[in-house]
Amino acid sequence: MPSPKPSPMPRKSLPARLAATAALLLAAGALSAPAASATPSDASPGDAYVLKVTTNPAATSYGNRRVDVTGTVTKADGTPAPNIPVTVQEVVKFTTWNPWGDPIDPTYYEPRDLGTPVTDANGKFTIPGVDIDHTGGSSLLNVQQGVDITALYDVDGNLNTPQDGYYADTTVNANALASSVSYRVSKKKVKSGDILTVSGRVTLPKGVQPAGTEIFLQTYWEQEYDVRTIATYNGSFVLSVRVTGYDDTFALRTAPRDMYVAGATQQLPVTNTSLPRG
Repeated sequence: MPSPKPSPMPRKSLPARLAATAALLLAAGALSAPAASATPSDASPGDAYVLKVTTNPAATSYGNRRVDVTGTVTKADGTPAPNIPVTVQEVVKFTTWNPWGDPIDPTYYEPRDLGTPVTDANGKFTIPGVDIDHTGGSSLLNVQQGVDITALYDVDGNLNTPQDGYYADTTVNANALASSVSYRVSKKKVKSGDILTVSGRVTLPKGVQPAGTEIFLQTYWEQEYDVRTIATYNGSFVLSVRVTGYDDTFALRTAPRDMYVAGATQQLPVTNTSLPRG
């Protein structure tokens, strides 16, 4: 059997490790969770601070991607905590390819530093005009529509001592437009050694250029894809692959370059006659 091919996954930098481990630390009780409101009863026993973060608006769209990030830090008694540096990140999330059901994180992360604002006399911090978007060059094949805004205050500034860290997050729903993909296959019945060619066209919303859209062809259930290409200026593409004796899943998936345009999936009507019967 073949080994599964790696996914085009963003790599986790130091900020990424912060974003990726925050949830695990929170679950383990190493980080203090945000409370619903800053009153003395909101702080967990032993906590010195309560951290909150939110955005306005709470959702974005293709034509409206900008939000204002605000938050507060209060002391355990509910009074404002001024002059507190808060590390704020945008975290774009991706679904991990895992057809085997392995006990691994179902999500991987691509964070972006938004800054480290300092709370004012009222314990408030603000980052206005944040674009909720994917700014890296990684593939958007598995991108999720919920983008996290995270906030972290580490009292001693040492991430290796998370017991004095206070973490909060909120999710911005990045509403994506729909796209589609049409196709034509060179043959519907194939056998080991045949060349299967799939041609077609991706269609994106009006005004969005299809050039550069990624198209992935899957032929085997364990592999996320076998071959990939990118669409031309008018959205057309051609993919060819040599069929093996174990290829059993034929599907097309697309990934536009804009996270506000959703990809499309098509199962292909192709049967591999070399597969064992029964």
